[in-house]
Amino acid sequence: MLSEEQILKAYKKIGQNVAKARKERKISQLSLSLEMGYKSVSVVSFAEICLNGAHFNIAHLLEISKILGVPLNHLLDGVQEIIDMSNIEQLNLDYLK
Repeated sequence: MLSEEQILKAYKKIGQNVAKARKERKISQLSLSLEMGYKSVSVVSFAEICLNGAHFNIAHLLEISKILGVPLNHLLDGVQEIIDMSNIEQLNLDYLK
């Protein structure tokens, strides 16, 4: 089972990936927010850095993928490694018991 810390790391990695893809395409947080149907930049700006627990959900990621023209898996790069590290850490803890 993933810890809250590992889940937060995954959300942060996804936020970083979204920010990177958005910046590579020279799209502002406001423009992306508006394209997603929001009237404020806060949804994107907060989720990109996981401010106050904000994060992108799967519906957001599907929409962002479409808007930015990037494959969904591009936005999830690095998340599997975070999960794998969590599994290794759990195996180590189980072994030490």
